[in-house]
Amino acid sequence: MSLKLKKLQLLSAAALLAVAAADTAWGQSAEQEKPASGDGATNLAPIVVEGRDQGVAKIVETDGYVPKSGRTAMKTDTPVAETAQSVSVISRKQLDDRLPQNVGEAVSYTPGVRAGQYGAEPRYDAFKIRGIDLTYTGIFRDGLRQISSPNGLFRIEPYGVEALTVLRGPAASIYGASSSGGIVDIISKRPTEEQLREIELQYGSYGRVQAAFDLSGPVTDDGVFLYRLTGVARDARNEIEAIKDDRLMIAPAFTWQPDEGTKLTILGEYMDSTTGGTWGYINNYDSSGSSIGATPVYGGDERFNDFTQKQWRVGYEFEHELTEGLTLHHKLRYSDLSARQEWVFADYPGIGYEDNHGLAADTYLEGDFSTGAAQHKLIAGVDYSFMTYDARQGSGPDLFTDTYTYVPALTYFEKQKQNSIGIYLQDQIEIGSWRIAAGLRHDWHRSEYTPGGVDYVRNDSETTGRASIGYVTPWNVMPYISYGTSYVANPGVVLTSGGVGHQANPTLGEQYEIGLKYQIPDQNVLISAAYFNIDQKNASVYETSSGVNLLRQLDLRSRGFELEVTASLDNGLSFTGGYSYNDVEITKLTPETVGNQLNSSPYHMASLWADYEVQSGPLEGLGVGAGVRYVGSSFGDNKHTPVLNNGARTFVDAALRYDLGKLNPSMEGVKLQVNATNLLDQVDQVCTTGFCYYDEGRKIVGSVRYRF
Repeated sequence: MSLKLKKLQLLSAAALLAVAAADTAWGQSAEQEKPASGDGATNLAPIVVEGRDQGVAKIVETDGYVPKSGRTAMKTDTPVAETAQSVSVISRKQLDDRLPQNVGEAVSYTPGVRAGQYGAEPRYDAFKIRGIDLTYTGIFRDGLRQISSPNGLFRIEPYGVEALTVLRGPAASIYGASSSGGIVDIISKRPTEEQLREIELQYGSYGRVQAAFDLSGPVTDDGVFLYRLTGVARDARNEIEAIKDDRLMIAPAFTWQPDEGTKLTILGEYMDSTTGGTWGYINNYDSSGSSIGATPVYGGDERFNDFTQKQWRVGYEFEHELTEGLTLHHKLRYSDLSARQEWVFADYPGIGYEDNHGLAADTYLEGDFSTGAAQHKLIAGVDYSFMTYDARQGSGPDLFTDTYTYVPALTYFEKQKQNSIGIYLQDQIEIGSWRIAAGLRHDWHRSEYTPGGVDYVRNDSETTGRASIGYVTPWNVMPYISYGTSYVANPGVVLTSGGVGHQANPTLGEQYEIGLKYQIPDQNVLISAAYFNIDQKNASVYETSSGVNLLRQLDLRSRGFELEVTASLDNGLSFTGGYSYNDVEITKLTPETVGNQLNSSPYHMASLWADYEVQSGPLEGLGVGAGVRYVGSSFGDNKHTPVLNNGARTFVDAALRYDLGKLNPSMEGVKLQVNATNLLDQVDQVCTTGFCYYDEGRKIVGSVRYRF
């Protein structure tokens, strides 16, 4: 039996067992009236609710594509139109319409986000915000830092995600160690009070076969106990045949809400995935050893190319209203990851193992009270995170013979432990039309790092803050100004000065932002615009300007302007569009790079995605979507070597779907959909940090979904 059939049979059996269990648990509640259509009671995107409708706080609320309120930016339930910092939300409605296959695709229509600088890189979710890389320091899950190590980054399955919140600019005053470019908060699917049962099958480019299910609803008639179970099985390849994209994922969740002021949600996930251990193409080099461009020859070898990763996480979120106006919030997550990477590049092999374990916890009190004319939302909290990882690596020649595959011996070992604790205080003040916020935080961080048997210990203590002021006019326009700082440790990085090694200093950042938000009255439309200036110091990067890949520390100044419009209208039209201008200047690195634009950072980017669903008539149930993404020209290395320059390029995406229930009531709940990314197959060389890849080519995915 083929691997594909085994996986699909396994998933189908799991889905059937889960449906049967759900029917038993629901009892009479399973016979309640179904929503008006097979896709739910409304065309709007789902609302993720933390608590009952009249209970404790919401995580994020969206109306179609348009974000209404959320907790990511301030840790309080705050309207996005009144948040004095740039915030974007990719709702479940938008995810369903565009069907992204990874986080990079999910955020590709968000202003200021640079994805695709490594082409179709399958191993990590790598992207920049405002010119600053977030791969290691900007990914959060359900408001908690996603623990990662140098080669141990959690893989994210978009089908298990309810929404993504992109907060641009520093947020260290409430989240601690994090990127000065911002954070992306991945919001997991949670139990729902409404019954949900869904099965989806996909088939697409590169032999992609996927089956998924999503089951949720009340366990008891009174809604005190809720559950959700989400699963995915996939057998696929990358556009390079030697690279797999296989995945098995199961994510259970359970909620207990005994009253309107108390809620406990348990969230879990297990994923076993395999992708390619080698990414990239053979490059041509000049006499100095610098790349002068990519060839179409893949650098790896299918016989030794599996990058397998087993990861799991379990945690909980607890909220309890202590008294009127005072609520306790507490969340905790433990995570575990084991990775094994085989790689070959230009016939030279290597192998690496990495295991990491981590704990993240956050506890804070939220108080709502007034002092005279001022209404306050005050939070005071403490959070803690712990990470330990163990890495083993080896490389060597003579990989293959006619009868034997040689696995390189492990010759290098490193391990690290990190502990971080932070305390923070933030007050949001509403005085009439004024919106004022100020927050302060202090973190203590300890790192014990042992590369190659040499011990390094470092203790850091950093204070960060954020302040903002905005004014909501009678026309629903809010101009604002904000200031924030950030810090993040540089784990696993040793610099040498005068023959003495030491762990790198923390990366520090500060940002000024001036913006404008406009919620059009009586219309589901939000317009945002912002100008920003970020100064960042002591980022640890590998620099190739000397012809040798050396570890250095980078200072930069990122300045720019962003514009974003999101809308979901009553006539069935939804759209999201944006433009960004970003000048990312190197202020310290090497003499030949100072003053240059940071590599692979376009000055101009723009995007527009529009989706229309026919509301009545003979074509009712038909949905059409189309998108355009423009990525301006950029430099392929920090020296601005002309042969490595990246020209401007435009990508076109499209979607077509049909609700068969509108054609025949007996097929209620069945939807057919086809999505295409880079429909016109625009493929050019793209160079980053002096090494060149190619854009990902045309990709088409067809799906059939049944909700019942």
